[in-house]
Amino acid sequence: MTLKTLALATTAIFAVGAAWANEKVVFGTNWLAQAEHGGFYQSVADGTYAECGLDVEIVSGGPQVNNRALMLAGRIDFHMGGDMLQAFNAVKEGIPVVSVAAIFQKHPQVIISHPGAADSWDDLKNLTLLIGDNGFTSYYQWMIAAHGFTAEQRQPYTFNPAPFLADEGLGMQGYLSSEPYVIETEGGFTPNVFLIADAGYSTYATTIETMADTIAERPEVVTCFVEGSIKGWYNYLYGDNQAADDMIMAANPDMTQDKIDFAIDKMLSQGIVDSGDAETLGIGALTEDKVGDFYAKMVEAGVIEDELNWAASFNSGFVNKGVGMDLKPSN
Repeated sequence: MTLKTLALATTAIFAVGAAWANEKVVFGTNWLAQAEHGGFYQSVADGTYAECGLDVEIVSGGPQVNNRALMLAGRIDFHMGGDMLQAFNAVKEGIPVVSVAAIFQKHPQVIISHPGAADSWDDLKNLTLLIGDNGFTSYYQWMIAAHGFTAEQRQPYTFNPAPFLADEGLGMQGYLSSEPYVIETEGGFTPNVFLIADAGYSTYATTIETMADTIAERPEVVTCFVEGSIKGWYNYLYGDNQAADDMIMAANPDMTQDKIDFAIDKMLSQGIVDSGDAETLGIGALTEDKVGDFYAKMVEAGVIEDELNWAASFNSGFVNKGVGMDLKPSN
């Protein structure tokens, strides 16, 4: 064997060894693959997770899938949380789940109306609002307490926009990139869309959750996953995201490129990911002031009890460092 051949063989052995050394990590999302998960897929697709030593598998959530329960059972390392109410309830129940990053600085929950029927947030009080049961026990209680909406004006939402399309006297809940898209493409008009975050519903959303033991025993894994995810979100929103989109569409056959493009446009235009504290601290920003503010609002609305150790719901030690900000275009 020549020295050149030996060198090549040694390089190959080290390369294989490095690949084997990557630690397997499973991340469970809370719904079917979509653009709102794009940054995570981006970091798998472009090797960002692998660069810091992780082999990440993304497991989709869905109607019959409870990935959070799988994390509690030790079968998943990280989970995509919905909002901070889930984190507060974990503290209440004594479950050691901790939020370590907040990808969405704004919750993408919206209230939708017909143009002319309600052209401002306050105008929505004149409509009958279609709100699901989960929404009624959470953000709608805040809408009642903070803004004067009433329980009487609410009707259950069945996740079918047909009643709304047929009646201008109705408003309805929605997800920023979902129901508005359906209304525009199937209803043939652009509805008024009001982000509840812009009215003061200050929770984070699309958090990264993990177990307290994972933080204590594998902090380097948490660091790699969080920072890799943050970089993925910068690259997904501002760079070449086609490989991630292809992964999303492969994981969810009902997802199409036009739906993805619509969602990315809304995330950018409405500052869902990159706004507020994220503009100075970086995507994923998580602060005590904002968590505390939201907790106080939920106590005031009667959604969560007072004197809860809400600070145990999060750990900001893995974020707020400006990671990935250099990946954002300057213009």
